[in-house]
Amino acid sequence: MSTDILAATLAKPGKYLSFVLGREEYGLEILKVQEIIGIMDVTRVPRTPSYVRGVINLRGRVIPVVDLRSKFQMPTIEDTEKTCVIVVQVTQGDLTVTMGVIVDEVSEVLSFTQEQIEAAPSFGGGMDEAEYITGMGKLGKKVVILLDADRVLKGEELEAVAQAAQ
Repeated sequence: MSTDILAATLAKPGKYLSFVLGREEYGLEILKVQEIIGIMDVTRVPRTPSYVRGVINLRGRVIPVVDLRSKFQMPTIEDTEKTCVIVVQVTQGDLTVTMGVIVDEVSEVLSFTQEQIEAAPSFGGGMDEAEYITGMGKLGKKVVILLDADRVLKGEELEAVAQAAQ
């Protein structure tokens, strides 16, 4: 991979909202986050991908909700009082979708300098599932997996999510 492509895909220094899924901590660029809400009733939508939990009514707007545990093929667990929905705006090409992502727990806002961010490791085997990981943020002994909200869902997946809200 050329250094130009690597630089374009490496996470940018700045503020990230950190959250927990299972035993791992992840981060989303704070500029992508619109708000954080507690888990609420989600209406299932038939014939949507399994990782789409459904839709919620957020102050009069119907927005789709994706279960990140399911999207990342992690074991499902019951929602708890710490389960949250992070409302993000995702853009791919001409399509912009406001959607919620369900996480186990929101942690805090973290700041990373360029020196604290390393490229995501290569997993080999032509594995492109990790293309949405833009880097690894290092704070002391803690490692935070930095995600690109725009790439967590591929084009056709984002279209399916957008259709769920219509």
